[in-house]
Amino acid sequence: MTDLSQQNAAFLNYSRKDSRKYNELRKIKITPHVVDSAEGSVMIEFGNTRVICTATAETKAPPWLYGTGQGWVTAEYGMLPRSTHQRIKREKSLNGGRTQEISRLIGRSLRAAVDLKVLGEKQIIVDCDVINADGGTRTASITGGFVALSLALQKLLKNGDIKAIPLKNYIAAISVGLDKETPLLDLNYEEDSKIHTDMNFVLTNKMQFIEIQGTAEASPFTDEQLQLMMSLAKKGCHELFEVQKQFVHEIFALKSE
Repeated sequence: MTDLSQQNAAFLNYSRKDSRKYNELRKIKITPHVVDSAEGSVMIEFGNTRVICTATAETKAPPWLYGTGQGWVTAEYGMLPRSTHQRIKREKSLNGGRTQEISRLIGRSLRAAVDLKVLGEKQIIVDCDVINADGGTRTASITGGFVALSLALQKLLKNGDIKAIPLKNYIAAISVGLDKETPLLDLNYEEDSKIHTDMNFVLTNKMQFIEIQGTAEASPFTDEQLQLMMSLAKKGCHELFEVQKQFVHEIFALKSE
């Protein structure tokens, strides 16, 4: 991994209120099997952000895939009313713009992990419910959703519902911001609300990009700054993959049995 501190030692002098270095993740914790009735489930914590991710396996694929031999992975995202500093209204549907956009992002990201032909004509729905929001809810949902999905596939194999593990690679996501000249890894809410540039990166463990979302809130960023943020995102996702491996490594090993 690129050592960004060698590129600009001034970044090391940047002071974050939670005492992290500019290139340091918050404390990451994954707790598996938190919902007994789901095929796969985890609670993932990015610092004070906590998300419950559950994976549900359905025996049929969506109608547009009938007869194709191909399955589907989709996602739904939501926030509990008091997951934020002030109460947000409980959504009566999933048609809200932000909710729908994040749900689609999670679904796209997780489909990149799965060989849908090997999955067969089944659908797996990953629900991501934010119980405490302190920034990075979508990146936590993708990272935890991948582990919940993997646990569900393990259970399907054990029950004889699939013949092989269809996973192709790991998936993780992380936010990177740019505060004037300094790139910051894994923004909390306070940082995110004031940051000059806000980006989200979704990567595979082969360090291939699935999606990059970014906005310059205050002033445009340069190509060099984009490269710095991409390098920082790769570093963060590399560390997230190591956390995921604690729960997914054995599932990937089943592919070669």
